[in-house]
Amino acid sequence: MSAILLPFTAAGRIDWEGFAAHVARTAAAGITPAVNMDTGFVQLIDDATRENALRLAREVVGDGELVAGACVVDAPGAAFDAAAYGRQFGMIAAVDALPVIFPSFGLTAGSDADFIARYRQLAEQVPRFIGFELATAFVPSGRVLGLEAYAELVQIPNCIGAKHSSLSRQLEWERLALRDRLRPEFQVFTGNDLAIDMVRYGSDWLLGLSTAWPEAFAQRDRWWAAGDSRFDELDDALQALGDFAFRDPVPAYKHSMAQALNLRGLIQSDNTHPDSPQRPASDRPIIATILERIGRCLELPAS
Repeated sequence: MSAILLPFTAAGRIDWEGFAAHVARTAAAGITPAVNMDTGFVQLIDDATRENALRLAREVVGDGELVAGACVVDAPGAAFDAAAYGRQFGMIAAVDALPVIFPSFGLTAGSDADFIARYRQLAEQVPRFIGFELATAFVPSGRVLGLEAYAELVQIPNCIGAKHSSLSRQLEWERLALRDRLRPEFQVFTGNDLAIDMVRYGSDWLLGLSTAWPEAFAQRDRWWAAGDSRFDELDDALQALGDFAFRDPVPAYKHSMAQALNLRGLIQSDNTHPDSPQRPASDRPIIATILERIGRCLELPAS
């Protein structure tokens, strides 16, 4: 699964044509598009914008798979608002998409037991969902569970998997071992853009980095499945982009992704949401060099 960037025009308006084309490219590559995620500025856009993204994405993918973030924006100290999540679930269900439950201050406050109890409450509102552990490096309301609480999450029957965005290999390895022991069909979706090779250890993925070049990620995975050594060269090149784009401040990676797509000629501008952190223009030639490296890897002859 690939989190879709919401692009903006040079005039600062949402580039809906560019968005739809990017959803189409992602689906055509055989990767499930995930809209209204952090990469789509879901914490910064309103419900009307979220609904339009959902509608357009469903039109583009037809009867294909679609994933979408269920995000409630609140403030520190806010009470848990199950009804607000219910409204997000309703929008997502209207386009037959699978929800990813985003953290909010109300959801993540208190103990791990409190968090899991609220997750169980939300689970009653949807037939299937994806959980989400998101480090505070990405959003202030994020939370990464202790392993005992994660075991409780794994055993919620209609939770098909959980995106893990701690940026820690060790924490993800622990989750994979627990998953294998408790519920092998549960999917650990790595969100570690600093270690995209977690597929080697049994993770699936739902990445923001992949939005820069979904076709390259699809080829990487085909080579991995075939035991083709070209996987390693391409994975290293994609990781170079991840290491550069996901440096501090981490949320500015979205501008790096816009720069990459603009350099590839796929969106008209590298503008992003005005309230999202920016990268300097001096990043562009560095990203261009990395993109050239990725392109060369895609042309490698079979070994």
